[in-house]
Amino acid sequence: MCAGAAIGGAAVSGLHAQAKLKAYTVTEQSVIDASALASYVPAVQAAIKAAGGHILNTGGRVASIIGAAPPRVVINEWDSFDQAQAFYKSKAWMDLAPQRDKAMKITRTYVVETVK
Repeated sequence: MCAGAAIGGAAVSGLHAQAKLKAYTVTEQSVIDASALASYVPAVQAAIKAAGGHILNTGGRVASIIGAAPPRVVINEWDSFDQAQAFYKSKAWMDLAPQRDKAMKITRTYVVETVK
């Protein structure tokens, strides 16, 4: 009976871990100063990694399917919606604002939570 309870408890823990929803931040931007961008990118990537984020795309090609495509898109993965939001409210993000403002113009940034 104890073994059955232990196995059941482990199964429930495994299901809870699988149910954790990832989140992605999407930033649409345009480059203002390429040399400023070159020094900003390593700093913001270090801050994202320190906050538990995973860098997926740092400005690869963008093509429009429906509507106008922004010049540049950056996508990061987070373990949760709350973790993503916390980063964009963090001191680390705020402290990078002067560098960011020299390097790029952000059109919009948003968080998307997965459903599965």
